Formats: sequence, C-alpha cells, structure tokens
Amino acid sequence: MDKAQRVAHVESLPFERTVAGRVGVFAGLWRAIRDVIARRELLGLLVRRELKARYKDSSLGFLWSLIKPLTMLLIYFVAIGQFLGAARAIPDFAIFVYAGLTLWALYSEIVVTGTQSILSNAGLIKKVYLPREIFPLAATGSAFVNFGVQFLILIVAVVALGQFPISWNLLYIPVAVAIAAVYGIALALLLSAVNVYLRDIQYLVEVGLLVFFWASPIVYSWSFVVEAGERSDLPWLESAYLINPMSTAILAFQRGIWAAGSQERELGGVTVPPQPWPADLDLRLLITFVVGLVLVVVAQRVFSRLQGNFAQEI
Repeated sequence: MDKAQRVAHVESLPFERTVAGRVGVFAGLWRAIRDVIARRELLGLLVRRELKARYKDSSLGFLWSLIKPLTMLLIYFVAIGQFLGAARAIPDFAIFVYAGLTLWALYSEIVVTGTQSILSNAGLIKKVYLPREIFPLAATGSAFVNFGVQFLILIVAVVALGQFPISWNLLYIPVAVAIAAVYGIALALLLSAVNVYLRDIQYLVEVGLLVFFWASPIVYSWSFVVEAGERSDLPWLESAYLINPMSTAILAFQRGIWAAGSQERELGGVTVPPQPWPADLDLRLLITFVVGLVLVVVAQRVFSRLQGNFAQEI
C-alpha cells in the first residue's frame, strides 16, 4: 500500500471520539498524588535546589530568612506598638506580632513562590516529563523550611519570657499551620497555571497579599475588630472579617502560642482583659479546613486542564 492509498484508507475510517484522556475528579487527583509520591526524591532535590538558589552567592545565606521577618517585627513594634500605642492595649506585643508574622510568612511564601514556580522551572519543563504539580509543592517545601526556622525563634522567645502556654491551646498551632498550608497550596496550584498564560497574575498576587495582610489580625488584635463593630453598630462585621481564612488561622495560631492573649494583664496601671476569642472558633476552623481541601481539589483539576500547553506557552 503506497502513501496515497494509506491516506485514502485513513480518510475512509469513521470519526471516533476518544475518552481515554478523561478521568473523574478524584481519579485524576489520586493519579497526580501517586505521581508526586513516586517522585518524592526529586521533590526533595527541588526543595534543596530552591533553598540553595535563593541564597546563592550571599554572604549571610540562610540568615536572610530571619532578617526580613525580624525587620518587619521591629518596624511594627516601634511604629504601631509604640508610636500609635497598640502595645499599651496588647500584652507581650512583640510575641503577638511575631506570631502573626510567622504564620503569614509561611502562607505568603507558598503563594508567591508557588505562583512563579512553573515559569521559574521553564527549562526543566521543556526537557523532561514529570508531574508539573511537583513545582508548586517544591515551593511549599521550601516555605516550610523557612517557617521552621522562624517558628523556632518564636518558641525560644516565648520560653525566654516565661510565657510558654502549657495547655490544650497548643493544639491550635498545628491546625492553624494546616489551614495556612492548604489554602496556600490551593492558590499556588491555581495561580501557577494561570500565570503561564497571564503573566500579570504574579504582580496581582503581591497586591492581593498586601490587602489581605492588613485584613488579618497581625499588627492589631482581634479585640480591636470586636470594638470597631460595637462602636459602628455593625454586628455582622466580625463574621465578615472571619470570611478571610487566614484571619481564622492566625487567631488560632495566636491562641495557641500567645499565652498573654488568654490572660488578664496589667499594662501601665490599666487592666487589659483576655482576648474575646470567637465563641465558635473550633467550628470555624473545621469548616475553613474542609473548604480549603475542596479548593485544593478544584485547583488541582484546573491545573491539570491547563498544564497541557505549558511547554509551548513558556
């Protein structure tokens, strides 16, 4: 059969729609998880490469992961704590601020580096096939290494001040970290894929994080939000504020590590009551975590749909 005959034979065949590439939502998710687990050693190598590349040719190296949050702590402690007087209403203000900054740094680093992870690894994506989800996850692993160092500094500071909270409230810490990680991974998966096609996404992410930073109780306490709602006669303000999942996560993290927030203290001759933690905080944490898991599934499916043209677009 010559070439013309083969072409005529193919043209005579009936059109058939293939469905082999279609998989269910959970089947596709499970397949992606298996692919990543099968390449867990590569994931570890990518995490180490991410950390080495970030501090390459730097004199201070890994210390830079501490300098930025400590500098932010100093700025907020002086500008907001002392100049604006927030420290007079918030006991152990430095611990309070650094606790919020530590969890926020984990979340923001996952989102920012995760969003840029596909474009940052363009050369590898063009040359080798591997599950593309591994790149946002490598960014997540790198963020957790930095978080571990900052969290260790926080623990040392709490112990040095004799304020380590030996209570069941410590259980709020892993829950808060899990929520920050889940939402960070969901956004990293979604935005890293969209960023391949719309390069402005990585800049919009930085603006969005700045807005949500100030919409979270990091440099001001939850009691300020409660008081603002009461003064403005806006009973819905607290519920609206807690729609931000990081607000709920940071409140839980503070409740776990910031012992002064659950105690009555004397500051400058004024009695400061404990923080009015949300009465339904435990339920909100559960709902927030479950919603975050759903968003991870949705984000992974969107990522899976968009990854087909990554090599051509980058």
